[in-house]
Amino acid sequence: MQRLQRIDAFLSEATRPGAYLGAVALVARHGKVVHYRAYGHRDLARTQPMRTDAIFRIYSMSKTIASVAVLLLLEEGRLSLDDPIGNYLPAFADVQVYTGGTPAAPQLRQPARPITIRHLLTHTAGFATVSGETATSLLEQANLREAASLSDYAERAARAPLGADPGTRFRYDGVNTDIAGRLVEVVSGQPYAQFLRERVFVPLQMRDTGFAVDAAARGRVPDFVSSDDSGHLVPADQISAREPGARLTPYDSGAGGLYSTAQDYWRFSQMLLERGTPLLGRKTVELMLHDHLTQPGLSVTGLPDGEGFGLGGSVLLDAAKRGRLGTNGQFGWSGASSTYYTVDPAEDLVAILLLQYLPRGGAHDLPKLQHRYYNLVYQALVP
Repeated sequence: MQRLQRIDAFLSEATRPGAYLGAVALVARHGKVVHYRAYGHRDLARTQPMRTDAIFRIYSMSKTIASVAVLLLLEEGRLSLDDPIGNYLPAFADVQVYTGGTPAAPQLRQPARPITIRHLLTHTAGFATVSGETATSLLEQANLREAASLSDYAERAARAPLGADPGTRFRYDGVNTDIAGRLVEVVSGQPYAQFLRERVFVPLQMRDTGFAVDAAARGRVPDFVSSDDSGHLVPADQISAREPGARLTPYDSGAGGLYSTAQDYWRFSQMLLERGTPLLGRKTVELMLHDHLTQPGLSVTGLPDGEGFGLGGSVLLDAAKRGRLGTNGQFGWSGASSTYYTVDPAEDLVAILLLQYLPRGGAHDLPKLQHRYYNLVYQALVP
């Protein structure tokens, strides 16, 4: 208990006036929640204490859920990881790779191999998302974020050339996962939001997880803030900061569109620890949590030393290289608004930290908390 109290001291200090507004932390071991606390406030005026049932914008923590949706269809025999996505989304059957030229007159060729479902889940499809590349400007012209639906999103993405051959580079981005969401719609015959609700959220009792928050619950959504050029907290320049609980994107984004709570996401994470029960089979979860960036000739950038990537999240390969306490084989990811989770099968452990702060990538950003938080979680493990 004394070691867990170090988490309290750390997060209480991190949410003092002038620092983060508020946070919720949850730690579970052997299927039981052993630490679950709220810190600081949920409003910029600091008049409303943070609640443990606060509903957070989890952004990219949505991606792991999208992978589970695809794997549910895999277990039903309705698709395989190495199927070309053009089999289900015909617009991608003729996708091209950019080789040179200008945005007005691009030079294109056939890819060396088709984009597969595995490429989507491992961010190796080759979409042109590298800043500064000419091919990226062509994808940007598609205005994907303005798509009205996942169908519209996929059609727009398929018209832009790839930046690299599928399977040749790992480049983390949301395009892969949003195309995976459209794939779920086509294969299942259901809207993506309905599929998640019926196949994931209801079975796991994730009552507060979805693409928008009901009006009656919007008071539980914390303010969404960033830092200005003077280092003061200000509302983030996002639609959901101006209207907490509103949709994060016009379409149902599997890449970053969900709201959730610490309790809901623990239920999801616990499912992974319990080898998929009640959603997936244990071999499916083992495959999901395995590093998939091992094929020869694959260029990997953007991951810290000691980390690989599974189907929808990172995999710790070498704790010493990563430089923080942990266990080889632990799996997890984060969200753009400073949300974090990890599941550790060897220790039968889940750790979640949720905040609502958008870094700007500048000198006045608040210091990231996840490394110190995870160190405090792991130091609490005693014989």
